[in-house]
Amino acid sequence: MAKPWEIVFRKGVHLPQIGWWLDAQARTARSFVSHAHSDHVARHQEILCTPGTARFLHARIPGKRLMTELPFGVPHALEFGVTATLHPAGHILGSSQILLESSDHGSLLYTGDFKLRPGLAAEPCATPRADTLIMETTFALPRYVMPPEADVIAQIVAFCQQSVADGATPALLCYSLGKSQEVLRALASASLPIMLHAETLRLTRVYEKLGITFPAFREFDGREVAGHIVICPAHSRGLLSRIPAVRTAVITGWALDAGTIYRSRCTAAFPLSDHADYPSLLKFVELVQPKRVFTLHGFAREFAATLRQRGIDALALGHANQLDLFAPAPAPT
Repeated sequence: MAKPWEIVFRKGVHLPQIGWWLDAQARTARSFVSHAHSDHVARHQEILCTPGTARFLHARIPGKRLMTELPFGVPHALEFGVTATLHPAGHILGSSQILLESSDHGSLLYTGDFKLRPGLAAEPCATPRADTLIMETTFALPRYVMPPEADVIAQIVAFCQQSVADGATPALLCYSLGKSQEVLRALASASLPIMLHAETLRLTRVYEKLGITFPAFREFDGREVAGHIVICPAHSRGLLSRIPAVRTAVITGWALDAGTIYRSRCTAAFPLSDHADYPSLLKFVELVQPKRVFTLHGFAREFAATLRQRGIDALALGHANQLDLFAPAPAPT
């Protein structure tokens, strides 16, 4: 009979039985890195990731380290008789889930950040079966149901076209890695010239080297910005101050919350997300068919309670779960 995986959560997931971390946020001896967003990486001595993630890590964290680049679907032997296989997560280009298989402990799937619905600038998400599932649960409440991406993209394009027609410059606020490239590809139908923040431009060039094509773009130039769409990170207030008659829109799944537009101090907010929404989270569990689930980030406690109500053994990592076991799942809102 297989022994349960020992799972420790402390600024990342630690598997002491095999000596590996998963998305450790502080420097460790060895860690799997699901993707190159800053809240999932650190200067580890040894890293396991996809070739795409490795390219982004080299671009964002200079320095030498032992890097094992593992293509999707290729089994890789770790210590203690464990085999690791990476599968697409659908979050950003190169993002991956890790499936660990052991005769001693059974199979474990760690998702990292993932999106089940297909996007424009990431590989389609896979759903391998596993005995134990550790899953990201950012949007794990019933109210978080993302509208069809085609509808949101049409709204973004209309916002940009109307802004330019009004003599304003539309500035779309997006993460420089992942969301910006998704939005850039979505703007192909806008028929407007596009400028990118310098960091967004640098990472978009890495996308191009990895085979992703985009509509025409150029680096931001405040002297010639009129008539362009600008894509930049939300923290780029200095750049935004150089744009006369700027009209801003934040692109985030949190746009489903009414207060987002006010918190972001923007003209508009559009719910285009690179994370799974609530129905997708439930669907993912259904497809993976785990015997046990650990939830992580966002509404982890609430989603673990929902799964237990559905008869699935589930606990939230980083939370005290004892009292939750006696509480009903949250009512839909």
